Amino acid sequence: MSRTTRAAGEVTRRTEEFLELRPLLFAIAYRILGSVSEAEDALQETWLRWEATATRPTSTRAFLSAVVTRVAIDVLRSARVRREEYVGPWFPEPLLTDPYEDPERSAELADTVSTAALLLLERLSPPERAVFVLREAFGFGFPEIAAAVGRSPEACRQLAVRARRHMAAGRPRFVADRGEREELARRFLDAYTAGDVAGLRALLAADAHLVGDGGGKGPRWAGRIVGADDVATLLAAVVPPFLGIGVAVEPRRLNGEPGALLRDRDGGILCALSLDVADGRVRAIRSVMNPDKLGHMGPVADAWAVTREMRELRRTTRRPEPTG
Repeated sequence: MSRTTRAAGEVTRRTEEFLELRPLLFAIAYRILGSVSEAEDALQETWLRWEATATRPTSTRAFLSAVVTRVAIDVLRSARVRREEYVGPWFPEPLLTDPYEDPERSAELADTVSTAALLLLERLSPPERAVFVLREAFGFGFPEIAAAVGRSPEACRQLAVRARRHMAAGRPRFVADRGEREELARRFLDAYTAGDVAGLRALLAADAHLVGDGGGKGPRWAGRIVGADDVATLLAAVVPPFLGIGVAVEPRRLNGEPGALLRDRDGGILCALSLDVADGRVRAIRSVMNPDKLGHMGPVADAWAVTREMRELRRTTRRPEPTG
């Protein structure tokens, strides 16, 4: 066998190994970064480093997981500066499907990919976040984690303890099972599309809040709307006019939780809506309308144009005030 043939075979093997592990590597990077685009960039850098590696590691899985973790930590450190300058609230990029599946860790994987969990992870330092993700979501041992984050196993154990403490402090007391969350979300979206104030109010927690991420590039709510009455009233007033100009509400699971995509009449994505369900009520509605965070799910609509059309429709169909 010629040297050229052997080299080509090695490239093929490396490519196949990388592609086989790609779902796991993306899942790690996404949980650390909360961004589909940044996770994809981290995978590209991981591939380049893998391609340039002269010697074969004992475990390709451990090696590539460590590389993507280190890359993601570096990206997160620079991303945090940008997020501090972000216009309005920052939310993770919505994820329609988690590409990595492990039946033995399905609960842990689901528990660390929800929007609420990713927002809690934002409170951790980059090393704490990486240690928590590798340990809690994927079950890596502390020696493997130590190699990935450049700390001793004992230091990683301490980081894991601190991270678990911070995460537990922010979690709700009671989280309904998946079937209960899906049923409550179905009822909520029915009331949402019907403009049913009473129906919405009955499903909202007393301190429910509605908040949007437009990033300065898409419409968002004017501040944080808090309280079941105010949230229900606002949603019931805004949604029917949007439906009147052809906007469709498409129930979807986002980050493993109930939610919906709002599409314009041509099918373009206007908004990703996620519902945080706990203690038997919807406690948060988060909307992402920053077009930069929607493009990985399909064609993106011009939300500003749709908003203007909706407002014009409301203006022209408003009944005149009585006189006399």
